[in-house]
Amino acid sequence: MPRSNNKVADDGTSARPLQEEKAMVDSLIKVVACYRHLASCVGGCTDSSSLRRDLQQTRERAQTLALSCRNHLTARLRDKTLPNDERKETELLWVAFSSCLELLHADMCKVFTMVKYFSHAGKSTMVQTGIQGGTTEVAARAMSLTDLQQTNNDTPTFSMECQEQSQLEQEIAQVDRTLEDMELKVNVLRWTVEAQGPQYADPVSTDSASLALLSINEEAAEQFCDRSQLFVAMMLCGVAVFAVLLSVCVVLLA
Repeated sequence: MPRSNNKVADDGTSARPLQEEKAMVDSLIKVVACYRHLASCVGGCTDSSSLRRDLQQTRERAQTLALSCRNHLTARLRDKTLPNDERKETELLWVAFSSCLELLHADMCKVFTMVKYFSHAGKSTMVQTGIQGGTTEVAARAMSLTDLQQTNNDTPTFSMECQEQSQLEQEIAQVDRTLEDMELKVNVLRWTVEAQGPQYADPVSTDSASLALLSINEEAAEQFCDRSQLFVAMMLCGVAVFAVLLSVCVVLLA
C-alpha cells in the first residue's frame, strides 16, 4: 500500500525571499491593528452603517493576507533543506503571524457580540463615548487606498443584519479552523522561539542597566532603613519623656 505524503506541494513558495514574507506579516499586523481600532467603535457614538461596512472590508483584507502568509510560511517551515538561520527567522515570523491571527479572531468575536446588542435595524441607543469623526481613514489605511468610496448609508433591515451576522459567524469559524490547522501542519512551540530585540540592545548595555537599577534600589533600601531607624528612635524618646512627665505629675499630686 503506498504511503501518503502529507508534505506541502513545492510550488516555489519555499524559495520566496524572506524579506517579502516579513513584508507580508507586517502588512497583516497593520491591517489587524486597523480592525481593532474599528472594532472599538462598535456600539459607540461613531457607530454607523459605514463603520460596519469598513469592518467587513478590513476583515476580508486581513483574511486574504492571513491565507497568503500561512501558505508561504508553512511551505518554508516544512522545507527540510532550509538553513538553520533562515529557519529561526521564519519561526519568529510564524509566532508573530499566529499571535496576530489570534488577535483578529478575538476582535471578530467581540464585534459579533457587540453587533447583537447594538443593532441599527432595532434603533438601539448607542453609548455616548464623546468620540467624534469617522473611521473611513482607518479602513483606507488597512485597504492600502487613498480613500474609500462612500456608498449610500441606507438604514439596514433585520434581514440584512442577520445575513451579516451569519457571514461573520462563518468567518470566525474559518479563522478558528485555520488556527487548528496551523498547529497540525507546523510544530513550532512558541516558548521555544527566542525573541530577538533591536541590534543596539546588546548584552553589555543590558547588564549595565540592570546593575545600575540594582544599585539604585540598594541605595533606596538603605535610605529607607535609615529613616525607619530614626523614626523608631524618636518614638522611644517620646515614650521615655512621656513616662518621666507622668511620674513627675504623680509625685506632685501625691
